[in-house]
Amino acid sequence: MEKRKYFTALFCVLAFVLPLTMKAQTGVGISKPKKAKMLFDGSREMLDSKWTYWNGPRLKAELPIKWEIVSDPVDEGFAMSSNDPSGAGGLYGAADIVTKEEFKDFRLHVEFLVKQEGGNSGVYLQNRYEIQILDGDYGLHGMAAIINEHLPTEEAYNGIGKWNAYDILFKAARFKDGKLFEKARVTIYFNGKKIHQDKSIDQVWGGPNSGQDGGNDGGKGITDRPGGIKLQAEGHEVLFRNIWITQKKLKNSGTDF
Repeated sequence: MEKRKYFTALFCVLAFVLPLTMKAQTGVGISKPKKAKMLFDGSREMLDSKWTYWNGPRLKAELPIKWEIVSDPVDEGFAMSSNDPSGAGGLYGAADIVTKEEFKDFRLHVEFLVKQEGGNSGVYLQNRYEIQILDGDYGLHGMAAIINEHLPTEEAYNGIGKWNAYDILFKAARFKDGKLFEKARVTIYFNGKKIHQDKSIDQVWGGPNSGQDGGNDGGKGITDRPGGIKLQAEGHEVLFRNIWITQKKLKNSGTDF
């Protein structure tokens, strides 16, 4: 009888705790797992040590990085602002920052806050594929879109002045004998809600100023090389914090998680 009571109590605890644990795997404010690498913790030191300007054809900025470290407007701590003067007027590629380390398959967590109406930035996977950040737009070029290819399945944006989170599982394009045989694939959660499930990505959009391979065959000439995580400067004050990544080796074809 005592054993039965024990297991009944244990089942009740697990039934309550496990859903909370699962929910905590995505969304604003989740902690970096032990095996993940922190890419930005709010400090100037980490910004300078792990990031640099993307050396694309439109680069106008010069090191050190001019993205400012600012006080978190919502919580304690600090964030970085994408409002680099060299990107004023929406000049993407002029002051975008990219991680010095490059990646193939990965699980990525990025938190962002749009301070003003119409705020614009973007998260680039492998410095190729843009997951859009754009206040006030939910089209194929709008908030949470896999830009110009896939709409989010629902509007999960928290709005201006609030923190948002992308949780992303990405599988890089696959090649055999130098030829592409499987396109890149991605699953994305936005503020804890699944908005893209195992979507393939066709190309780099925006031309050579947008990202790696953007100038190859109109963006369709994807090459077999890893790439960094890039954040876009477009002359808007979009803040970033709590960015971390876990490298993966995805053997199956899907990315759902």
